[in-house]
Amino acid sequence: MKIHYAIRKINPNAEFTYQNDDIDTIQWHNGTTPISKADIEAQLPIVEFDMAMEDLRAKRNRLLQETDFHAASDRTMSADMTTYRQELRDITDGITTVAQANAVVFPTKP
Repeated sequence: MKIHYAIRKINPNAEFTYQNDDIDTIQWHNGTTPISKADIEAQLPIVEFDMAMEDLRAKRNRLLQETDFHAASDRTMSADMTTYRQELRDITDGITTVAQANAVVFPTKP
């Protein structure tokens, strides 16, 4: 899957197939200009980071959604819940590596 995303970052319109996530099996279709293996491999760390951040944001968004009812206009949100929700919103701040994204510890829901 990473190969797919790496190619799409370079050429969003590329038409290609490959087998078993093996970069050496890429076949280019319908006149797509082949992308070098080195160029694809150079994108893989970026793709890994993007995927890690996407996973992190998805989990964060689920946790925020679970508490959205606390933010309804007819409710008064507790200070603890306000802090929790802000910590969730800020959880991606400063993350620059896959390791950091994977090491995030989510705050405890009050």
